[in-house]
Amino acid sequence: MFKQVISACCLVVITSLNSDARPYRIQHASECNVTMPCDFSNFAQISNQRREVQDSLRIHRTKQLSVVANTNIATPDGSVSTRIVGGRPAGCPFSFCGCAAALRLFGRIVPELNLAANWLRFPRTSPAPGMVAARRGHVFVLEQHIGGDVWMAYDGNSGGHTTRVHARSLRGYTVVNPRATLT
Repeated sequence: MFKQVISACCLVVITSLNSDARPYRIQHASECNVTMPCDFSNFAQISNQRREVQDSLRIHRTKQLSVVANTNIATPDGSVSTRIVGGRPAGCPFSFCGCAAALRLFGRIVPELNLAANWLRFPRTSPAPGMVAARRGHVFVLEQHIGGDVWMAYDGNSGGHTTRVHARSLRGYTVVNPRATLT
């Protein structure tokens, strides 16, 4: 009987040791290994610090975005300003460069053109205002020639989920005529 009481007491003591356990995600730290295991006792503090850093980075990016809106880009014939003209248009998908270009050119969303690669189905042409520079992954509308292969472009989803009118090079892009009929 005495053995049963002792073992029951030991069981109660052992199970009560885990009563203050907290759920946490185990993340591998680079300095942890077999000879120096990590205890993750300060995980809550680390995750709070990480959240604070992410918040400060978000604020910093917002400040950078407002600075970019007022910067000038040096071009061959003088300086051309970059303008942020909006964000993601209503009704457009998360990756919205094709959708924004369709809205700019046709005044409506053309679902087939939401995918940037589908713009490459249009016939090739030489650069001119109203034409589209396309490649798999991104498209923009040509607005005005600046010099060489640099054009002012209406560029949806040009970074930071914004739509800009700014100078862009045509290097790596195929210029297509979206107003030509597809055969």
